[in-house]
Amino acid sequence: MQVEQKVCTIIEPSLLELGYELVQVKYFNLGKKNTLQIMIERLDDQAIIVSDCEKVSHTISALLDVEDPISSSYNLEVSSAGIDRPLVKTKDYARYKGYEILVVLFMPINNSKRHQGILEDVVDDEISLNVKGITYKIDMADIDSAKLVINDKLLKNNLGN
Repeated sequence: MQVEQKVCTIIEPSLLELGYELVQVKYFNLGKKNTLQIMIERLDDQAIIVSDCEKVSHTISALLDVEDPISSSYNLEVSSAGIDRPLVKTKDYARYKGYEILVVLFMPINNSKRHQGILEDVVDDEISLNVKGITYKIDMADIDSAKLVINDKLLKNNLGN
C-alpha cells in the first residue's frame, strides 16, 4: 500500500468525526525535505480558516505518531483544498459538473496529456469533458490529476455573489 493510502486509512475516520472531509493526501520529496500534504474541506461547506488547519494538524500528528506509516522524517502541511481544488473522487467530479476543469492524463489523447474544458457528466468512473466543442470520454483511472479552473462562474459560486 502506498504511503498516501496508508495515511488516508489512518486519518480519514478522525477527520470525519471532527467535521472535515479529506480531499487529498500527497507525499513528496523536495530536495532533502519530505513533505506530507493534507488538503481538507469542512463538511458544513464553510471556509477553512487557520484554526481548522491547526486542529487537524494536531489530530493528524498524534495519529501518525502512533501508527508511524512513514519511516523517514517529513514536514506536515495541512491546508484548504482551495478554490481551484483538486478533483480526486467520483463525487468531486459529480459535484462540479458544468464547471471548467483542467485534466492531466497519464497517456495523451490527440497528442496531449493536458485538456481543459467543461465537465459535462460523470457516469460510474468515466467523465465527459467538452474541449472546444469536442466531448471526450475519459476513464478516471487514466487521469493523473484534475482541478477546477478559476473563472467567473467558479468565483461567483464559491464567494456567494
